[in-house]
Amino acid sequence: MESTHKFSMAVKKIVIVGGGISGLSAAFYARKKDPQASISLLEAGPRWGGKIATERVPIEDAHGLAPEEARFIIEGGPDTFLATKPWAVALCKELGLGERLHGTNPANKSTFVLHNDRLLPLPDGLAMMIPTNVQAILQSGLVSWPGKARMGLDFLLPVRSAAGYTDESLGSFVSRRLGREAYENLIEPLMSGIYAGDGDQLSLASTFPYLRDLELKYGSLARGALEMRRKSAASGQAAQGSRSAFLTPTSGLIEIVEKLIESLTTSGVDLRLNTAVKFLDRLLDSKWIVGLASGESLNADAVILAAPAYASAELLKGLDPALAERLRGIPYASTATVTLAYRQTDLPHPLNGYGYVIPRSEGRRALAATFTSTKFPHRAPQGYALIRVFVGRAGQESVVETSQTETLRATSLRALAREELALSLGIQAEPLVSRVFMWEKAMPQYNLGHPERLAQIDAALEQHPGLALAGNAYRGIGIPDCIHSGQLAAEKVA
Repeated sequence: MESTHKFSMAVKKIVIVGGGISGLSAAFYARKKDPQASISLLEAGPRWGGKIATERVPIEDAHGLAPEEARFIIEGGPDTFLATKPWAVALCKELGLGERLHGTNPANKSTFVLHNDRLLPLPDGLAMMIPTNVQAILQSGLVSWPGKARMGLDFLLPVRSAAGYTDESLGSFVSRRLGREAYENLIEPLMSGIYAGDGDQLSLASTFPYLRDLELKYGSLARGALEMRRKSAASGQAAQGSRSAFLTPTSGLIEIVEKLIESLTTSGVDLRLNTAVKFLDRLLDSKWIVGLASGESLNADAVILAAPAYASAELLKGLDPALAERLRGIPYASTATVTLAYRQTDLPHPLNGYGYVIPRSEGRRALAATFTSTKFPHRAPQGYALIRVFVGRAGQESVVETSQTETLRATSLRALAREELALSLGIQAEPLVSRVFMWEKAMPQYNLGHPERLAQIDAALEQHPGLALAGNAYRGIGIPDCIHSGQLAAEKVA
């Protein structure tokens, strides 16, 4: 008689800490990698999505419109993602959201810069943040004639040799090539809109490494940017110019989160909100112990920490103090967004662009303002306008980080936003709707020394098999980067 043998394989247990887009993506790709694994996703807060926070606010007096049209789509954190980095688009397509992605409005796509209390258009021809249209620069009032002449020296200045070269700050590099005035009036406000950082502290290698590559390869930033633009046109990419570089789902970025939660629930992932983790530890057999604030402990074969670096440091301080210290050394900036809704008839400004950025040198308390309903018309019904004001950047965070209660801080931020719009746009009307989102220690700063710190963190992780990190603190702050970090962490542990 033929004998029958039953073989059983141990089910791998994976615990993911942090329910933002990085942790959600890690869970999604871990499940995809191992359909049989036991996966738990733990989030200390009451909701999923982290800095992705969308509100859909109905408009009571928008008569004659369908409910899905008679509402404002208000983003509290990021409001779009970069399409040229493939990971967010790929995930959206996997989730069935491909047909719901909207690009930015191809009309009225100007951006303005506040200069001496006036809004001046950003010159045409900026390629990878580098000015390439000489005529546009000559006509711009953002840079003085001596500053324009200094920018032209970029074509003549020698290249700083690679021999003995070490990383330099973004501010130092751009000032060296284009002059300080061009940096302060053109590049710094655009950079601040991405990193909310201090360009004189940010690492060039960790933020815009391609700028150094252009210098080395072409001997000039402008020459290199022109050549890259020429190659792009020759390869046929120019024909796709109508395709937006930025995308967002129809009813907000939260659609990605909602679809991820739906997928994870269907696939049997253990999803836990309001579940704080207190510590991590290892057993002799290399298993992990995840200690919860409730007193419960979870055993795991692998752990992904998709929390802010300082939060991950707190969990690891008992297990690996040196690794925890390196994680804790990544600085963060606090920011806030204030969205205000108006009837267009109440606005003295046409909102004929995507918005404006504010150089640090202007001394304003706001960082930028986006004309949301121009940039993404589907976020407000016709006849209404949405404007979003950004507050807080490295070195200018006191308005966000105060000892006031959350209610008082929100009131102060709302007043600050209204003051900014009154000064720059002449808006005096009472907003129909206002929403304030405060993000304390939300924006990691890739300051000088960041590449070396990452190398030390990677070396330390080699001593802890089954442990991975994900999130915006390491190799990219945008949504696509966060998704990719979750995917890489899942591949590492699964």
